[in-house]
Amino acid sequence: MINKRLLVKNLLAHNDENSFYDKKRKVNISTKEGKAKFLKHICALSNSNPKNNSYIVIGVNDGENAIIGVPFFDDSKLQNLINAYLDNPPIISYENIPFPNLPVDKVVGLVTIRAQDKLTKLRRNIWKYWGGTVFYRDGSMSMPKTFKSDIVDVNSDIVKSIENHAKNNIKFTLDGVIDFINHRHPDMESTYHVFKEQFVVCWAGNKKVVKGETYYSRVDIELINEQVKLFYSALDEVSIRYNEDNFKIIEYVHLGVQEHFKYYPLEEVIIRFRESGTYTIDTRLIFEPPAVDHKILYHIFNNNNVIFYKLKRHIELNQGEWKDLYHLSNTYLICYLNGFESAIQKLLELKPFLKKIGGVEYARHRETMRILRKVRYE
Repeated sequence: MINKRLLVKNLLAHNDENSFYDKKRKVNISTKEGKAKFLKHICALSNSNPKNNSYIVIGVNDGENAIIGVPFFDDSKLQNLINAYLDNPPIISYENIPFPNLPVDKVVGLVTIRAQDKLTKLRRNIWKYWGGTVFYRDGSMSMPKTFKSDIVDVNSDIVKSIENHAKNNIKFTLDGVIDFINHRHPDMESTYHVFKEQFVVCWAGNKKVVKGETYYSRVDIELINEQVKLFYSALDEVSIRYNEDNFKIIEYVHLGVQEHFKYYPLEEVIIRFRESGTYTIDTRLIFEPPAVDHKILYHIFNNNNVIFYKLKRHIELNQGEWKDLYHLSNTYLICYLNGFESAIQKLLELKPFLKKIGGVEYARHRETMRILRKVRYE
């Protein structure tokens, strides 16, 4: 079992970017350009490493190799993106790795790429890259390449050595549990459970009981053995169920218009632990978007556009508009889910303005984009 925090450290310490790993300050797949560049690197690393894993470490200052972190990213539909744009797509996973020096809402992203021992290429055009293009790693660069023979495997021994030096042990596990409960979340109710005498899952959150059902807000869930953050949300609520074999999370999102808000089930995640020392994570979208009368939505959409117009032109908002600003991302999303196609572009353009404001308004926008990503990839 690999301790992913150690793996990240070993990758960063090994040497600079090369043909089996890349590092990024951040990745943006909300734009076509960002999506295309991400797919290019996935394609190149897959082709450069047909027999071993390759990696992308996200949240690292490239010049100083300093760990700066990125927001928690939910990868549950990322494989769908890879499958849609690449022929012979590799199997990828995106894991959120907490580091002690980072704030609780920041992690290091670790993308693991496992090739299928076949040539990977772009299936269709995206941004300025043509469908049919094959990318390959030339040192630290992902470049187009024409292959006249089979791909040569040159990295398996090096990668195997790095992974072996990142093996977990009982000390790392115990230290991780103590740190999670006593130091990371001293103000919350924290607990843990051991599955199959091997896997330790810790979780913390603000607990409440409604009609006999237990829910948690400000939730943090971590698989301690691998130092992987399984779930984090500052806004939404989850329910947690578990037995000796499975750990199940149902995530709820708070949506509504005109003071009529409620929690909607968004996604169900089941982690199944096996006696063999392995586990699987199965994710199922269970979201049914709120249906709102179109006359009401036309009014809300137009009101949103007025607020956005003022933001873009630095016009002072009145008291009511400041109140509506918190729900702006949420209501644009509901408009889009009810057939207002142009609302999605407004939502994308809104990001830099809310980022400048910061606070709960920007946090709300990030959560909204996470919901949108799940729904669109599905």
